[in-house]
Amino acid sequence: MFIYIIRVINNIKMIDNKNKDDNTSSKSTDMPSIYDTTNENFTKIVNEMAKAQPQYSQSISNLQLDYIQTTKNVIQNTISAQKQLAGSSNWSVPIIVPYTEQFTKQSNEITNNTIRAVGINNQLTINALDAARENLKIYNRTVDAVTEFSTNVFRAWNSFFSVQQQQFFR
Repeated sequence: MFIYIIRVINNIKMIDNKNKDDNTSSKSTDMPSIYDTTNENFTKIVNEMAKAQPQYSQSISNLQLDYIQTTKNVIQNTISAQKQLAGSSNWSVPIIVPYTEQFTKQSNEITNNTIRAVGINNQLTINALDAARENLKIYNRTVDAVTEFSTNVFRAWNSFFSVQQQQFFR
């Protein structure tokens, strides 16, 4: 969208100014103010988007905490209901000791492996976000360098063209 707007601005050559007294039109170039206005408007839009960012972050964080609490609640209620069912006199389920020992051992192993995997995943995610942030900084420096280069090329070309034009009209 930004590139489209710049193209539209670049296609504007002159602005008509109506003189109220003599009803004539005069042409004047007013490109710097158009660029300044465009710059201000885009900056306002980005600033408004930035104002909402903390609210989005807080809402996402609150949602994550609610999901965690709900998950804990579901686990506790499910285990409690199964425990009550197994302990009732009508549903007497025999518990075999070697089976429970093996189940406990495997359950602890799975839990420890899951905790390690979550830790590794968290570190990878943090590293990826840090790398993305660093790439954004590099991109920003590149845009600055390309802009400076383009400006210098334009100035050199403009200087050359002005000298050639002056020599041509002598």
